Amino acid sequence: MPKTMNDLHQKKQNALKITMLTCYDYPTAVLQDRAGLDVIFVGDSLGTNELGYERETSVTLDEMIHHLKAVRRGVKESYLLADMPYQTYVNPGMALVTARELISHGADGVKLEGMQEDVISHLSNNGVEVWAHLGYNPQYHNKIAVQGKTYDSAKILVSDAIALQDAGASMMVLELIPEELGKVISEKLAIPTIGIGAGRYTDGQVLIVQDMLGITARELRHAKNYANIGDIMHEAFQTYVHEVEFNEFPQPANVRNMKEQEREQLMHWLSMNR
Repeated sequence: MPKTMNDLHQKKQNALKITMLTCYDYPTAVLQDRAGLDVIFVGDSLGTNELGYERETSVTLDEMIHHLKAVRRGVKESYLLADMPYQTYVNPGMALVTARELISHGADGVKLEGMQEDVISHLSNNGVEVWAHLGYNPQYHNKIAVQGKTYDSAKILVSDAIALQDAGASMMVLELIPEELGKVISEKLAIPTIGIGAGRYTDGQVLIVQDMLGITARELRHAKNYANIGDIMHEAFQTYVHEVEFNEFPQPANVRNMKEQEREQLMHWLSMNR
């Protein structure tokens, strides 16, 4: 059975960790879904990890929908979350139009960044499962930096998290905050928290798929390289180049041949038409 928001809340209530990864294409979605992930996330990290943009803010709604549709075709069991791109939820009315567009193309829920209480309330009141996102917000912070390191800033983030939950947020992503703060917020909230660089005590974890597969050159403290897929791909590409250049590929096993009678007829035709 496909996983629901209720399933994710039940995991928090039963002290079970929630698993989540980003995804931007069909074949990766099939593998992630088959692996049993709770949440598959089409994030605006699409821009920097898949489309070659310098900032997540360059991702458009059309681009998000294009990749969401591909991922949706591969997801059968996981909960499918989609980011609301930059400047597509500047007011409650626009946010609802954006959310409904994403949901119509397969998203189970949508995520937005920052203190957007009125937007979250409006989406929730209209039946949208909306995820909040606090800490480092890629759409609004120009510099990647840990948030909530001081008493004053940590206190604000705790209060903000409670306010967004009260506004109607169903889930909350916490990015680049101290572990102690991730623990406090997760214990304060009734809704599940998902951490990325937020320590060990959030209700679940999310990573960017390219980071955990070793496809990018980034070395991030909060990430773990589970496989050197980037090195494997590079070696495969190099081997292919070598074999084609030195006529080692294709081999007889890679080709198809005509039946002898058909080939002889072709040769005869060619000899008559020189």
